[in-house]
Parts: sequence; structure tokens; C-alpha cells
Amino acid sequence: MVAVFQGDLGESLWHNEPVSAILGEALPWTVFLMGTSLFISFVIGIALGAVMAYYEGSNFDVSATSGIILLNSIPYYIAAVVLLYFLGYQMQVFPTGGHYGSGVEPSLSIGFFRSVLYHSVLPISSMVITSFGGTAIAMRGNAISVLGNDYLRVARLRGLRDRRITMEYVARNALLPMYTGLMMSIGMVFGGSVILEEIFTYPGVGYYMFQAIGSRDYPVLMGSLILITTAIVIGILIADLTYGKIDPRVRGEDREVY
Repeated sequence: MVAVFQGDLGESLWHNEPVSAILGEALPWTVFLMGTSLFISFVIGIALGAVMAYYEGSNFDVSATSGIILLNSIPYYIAAVVLLYFLGYQMQVFPTGGHYGSGVEPSLSIGFFRSVLYHSVLPISSMVITSFGGTAIAMRGNAISVLGNDYLRVARLRGLRDRRITMEYVARNALLPMYTGLMMSIGMVFGGSVILEEIFTYPGVGYYMFQAIGSRDYPVLMGSLILITTAIVIGILIADLTYGKIDPRVRGEDREVY
């Protein structure tokens, strides 16, 4: 146990390398891939959910809700396989695996970053397409409860544009209850990367974890599980410690209780 806290996770039985070195090299790629997917999904979901709530009951709201329910019912790995088959193998628009081109050397050059982004389009797209719907539906429900507040009526009487009311008043206040879920998602992105990285042969933490299961490389498997668990616990802890600063109303309620 002491060795684990010191960063010594043992040595891989398959790669004959320290587990900490393997995961340390793979971790930035998983953080980039899943972090970018989470960020894009959250931004799209927040914006779309706020607009859906503002036009509640309209044709746009009904159509968007139906489309979101359909997309949200599709597992991300099914979307990944479909995108990989059509855009990767059939149309050959995007690469089918790897994190950058084989002839590209890792550096701070524009060519390297362009190659990294080019190879991440399909895995990021598969996650965004199937995950933004949950955020949009939750945001819609929170925003509808906000729309009845008096300060929105005052904003309309002041002649503010609908777009400004939607994004600055509705979205900002409806976003607060979703903060805890966002922090928990940041920790859980590592678990969702296992199948996705294996499909696209993307050498992140999930890829090595999947390979460790097949090869019975228990040190790598245990090290990955420790990393995922630690990320989830830290995400929840940060959410618990900072929520009162994000939403001052929570601190006010605590003072009233005591």
C-alpha cells in the first residue's frame, strides 16, 4: 500500500515496463480525448437545453426532444463502429486508428497538433453524438423551473433580446444544479474510454486496460482501476468543496439551518 502512494504500481507482466510509466504515457491521451468530448457535449447540451426550455411546447422543442431521445438511446460504441465503418473504411475520410500519423514526430509543431486533431475526430464525434442529449434534457428541465422567476419577467419588460435572456439568465441559473454531475463525469470519463479506445486503437488508459484484461496483465489492470477510482473520488470531492462557492444560495441555506 505504501508503494502505491509512492507511485510504484508494479511492473507489467506483458510489456515488462513499470505500470506507472505505461499509464503516465497513456493518461494525457485519454484526458485529451475524453475531456474534449465531455466539454463539447456539455456546451452543446447546455445551449440546446436552454433554447428548448425557452421555446417549450413549440415544434422546435418537440422535434429536438425526439431527436435527442433517439440519439441518446444509441450506445457510444455502436456510433463509433458506424462512424469508423463509413467514414474510416468506406469513404476513407478519417484515419481508422492511432493518435497521430505514423510519419509525424511528436513536437510542438502545427503539423503534429493537426495530426492529433485529425485522428481524434471520429472517437470524439461518437462520444458527443450519443452523450450531449442527456445534458440537454437535464438542462431543459432545470431551465423550465427557472423560467417562472420574476427576474425573467423584468428582463422581458426591459426589452432584452430572447437570445440574451436565454443564455445569460436562464442558462446561468439552470446550470448550477448540473455542476455536481459535471464533476462526477470528469472522473468517470476514464471508465468510458475502455471500449472506445479499443475500437479506434487509441493508446490511452482504456486501451491498455482492455489489453491487460485479455493478456491477464494484472498489475496494469489494477493500476488502471486505481487511477479511475482516484479520478472519480477527486471529482466528487472537488464538487462537494466548491459547490457552495459556485452557488451562494447553498451557503445561505446552511446558515439558515444553523
